[in-house]
Amino acid sequence: MTDVTGKGELFMKTRYIPALVTLSAGLIASIAGLWAGMETLSFMKMLLLVLFIFYILGSAVKLLIDINFKEPEEEEAQVEEGETEAAEVEAEGEEVLEEPEESEEE
Repeated sequence: MTDVTGKGELFMKTRYIPALVTLSAGLIASIAGLWAGMETLSFMKMLLLVLFIFYILGSAVKLLIDINFKEPEEEEAQVEEGETEAAEVEAEGEEVLEEPEESEEE
């Protein structure tokens, strides 16, 4: 978590997780393939498959982190929106109830 805004707000940057996971897996697969002396065509197929699989895994990890570690401000904003809507509905209900009482008193 880093303070990027300069306002003392901390948040996680998860944008780069899929790329980091994919490139790390590609580096390890490349070293292993070259060390094993694989043929070029089979090495390229294996590398392409590894990059694709680990990109999908990295994207899944990013999604899980984004869902489980939401910003507190986002959660509070969602709760406040719900409270505001509930207060508006209650206020409308009170106005409807008050109108007949006023007409009866007149």
